[in-house]
Amino acid sequence: MGAKTGLLVYADGEVPDLLRRVGAADSARSTAMVRRLYPGWEIEDSKGSSLSEGVYPPDGTAYAASWPGIEVICDRRVMIDFPSQLPEYLVAASAGRRLVLHAMHSVVDWLAFAVWEDGHLVRSLSLSPDSGIIENIGEPLPFERPYWSGDRPADVIPWPDEEEEPYALPFHPLELGEDALRALCGFIQEGLPEPDDVDAYGIGLHGFQVRDPKGPGPAEKEAELRSVVEAMGPPRFYSMGPNGSLVERDHP
Repeated sequence: MGAKTGLLVYADGEVPDLLRRVGAADSARSTAMVRRLYPGWEIEDSKGSSLSEGVYPPDGTAYAASWPGIEVICDRRVMIDFPSQLPEYLVAASAGRRLVLHAMHSVVDWLAFAVWEDGHLVRSLSLSPDSGIIENIGEPLPFERPYWSGDRPADVIPWPDEEEEPYALPFHPLELGEDALRALCGFIQEGLPEPDDVDAYGIGLHGFQVRDPKGPGPAEKEAELRSVVEAMGPPRFYSMGPNGSLVERDHP
């Protein structure tokens, strides 16, 4: 799987239903939204994208669109390990609305998603095979239940000439991630589309270069990344316990 997402959606109702009805997003309205959600940041117009192709923008770029009833932001900066720690001003902007965060990265099989209703966190999940369950808040949503019940085990094909080892989680985060994206936003990144899926290729997003003047520069970001990689611990492995919970186990 090669899917990567960094997505925030503010909606006055069910996101898939609203996305199915949108047309071309107004440029001035979308720019005003970006300035509202990036207060004090340096913002410049840039080339836009589609919702399907722009859901994982280049570093420093945000793709965004605003329509009556729904607003979309694609930005790598929302790809955080603990969705419950999304900056408060971004959560506060969802007052009276639903807020959906969806983030995944295929290189490390990491998935995170969260849902807020009227500013209150309803569900948050973040997990990867290397880190295990990073955050698990609220009751599982309906699309999650087959995974937690053991009906969707991870089916990982080993590299040629390598011995197969049990996957560190009882299901694959990216498979759950695609089901989460479809259930919460109405479209998928990989796999076979269904007839009523949102046409994410047909939804245009405006492009913006966004930079926090108080944030780290490129050299500082690179040094921070090296530090994080060096501090990473060994992989952790999990299996499903008799009561359906995840139990950490030793490396086989």
